[in-house]
Amino acid sequence: MRIAATAAALLMVAMPAVAQERIVVAGSALCETIAALDQTHRVIGRDTTCGYPAAMAALPDVGYLRALSAEGLLALNPDMILTGNDAGPPETMQLIEASAVPVVRIEAGYSQEGVLAQIRAVAGVLGVDGAALIASTEEAFARLAAARGDAAPIRAMFILSGTGGRVMASGHGTGADAMLRLAGAENVLAGFEGYRQVTDEALTAAAPEVIVMMNRSDDHALGDEQIRTHPALGLTPAARNGRILRMDGTFMLGFGPRTPEAAMALLAAMRN
Repeated sequence: MRIAATAAALLMVAMPAVAQERIVVAGSALCETIAALDQTHRVIGRDTTCGYPAAMAALPDVGYLRALSAEGLLALNPDMILTGNDAGPPETMQLIEASAVPVVRIEAGYSQEGVLAQIRAVAGVLGVDGAALIASTEEAFARLAAARGDAAPIRAMFILSGTGGRVMASGHGTGADAMLRLAGAENVLAGFEGYRQVTDEALTAAAPEVIVMMNRSDDHALGDEQIRTHPALGLTPAARNGRILRMDGTFMLGFGPRTPEAAMALLAAMRN
């Protein structure tokens, strides 16, 4: 049985009559939303991107969001699988959707409206009242808008990785691009879509005042010294002035209920 819906169209979908009490969830924002709705007790498993809150992180791990296995998901005997449209691989999701386990997909965009729509959708699926969480999230977004004020946007660049000195950065249409804008910044590489390897010439010409990255320690990470000595990044105002900021990736790019909090933290760090 398959139940698929966007956040906006969710209420048009017929849900099973029996409440689901054994839920497997895949997607960090969905995990955070379920927890914020105080429904963690109904979750029996989660994917590796669900690291917050601690109660979710302590649950059985069914694998990485985009590399799930049908066996791993079904082994927990769930009565519903809740995920976004980025769950995969496709063959796994096809197998699951052909089984007797309902699969609910919730799609939400990288925006204030997307976050609120996702909360409404998850609350609808779980059959709980999401009004209080929606109201508090709206209030947090309003405080964020007030904090941004009328100040000129800070010129910023989001770097995803820097393996071998080759910089992969964010253009428009990504969660990183949306987060920069929410935090009152201008993405200096908005001339292309998605994440792309950027030439040294383009990096220098972009001249970001701030460089933003995720906290990471793998082979894709770029340390401050690597940025300062990079032939292109080292010439940017951000590198010269030591304006290199790092945040937890799930917090910054998850686009769950903590999104306004993450944007406020980034705004404060950029203006400090």
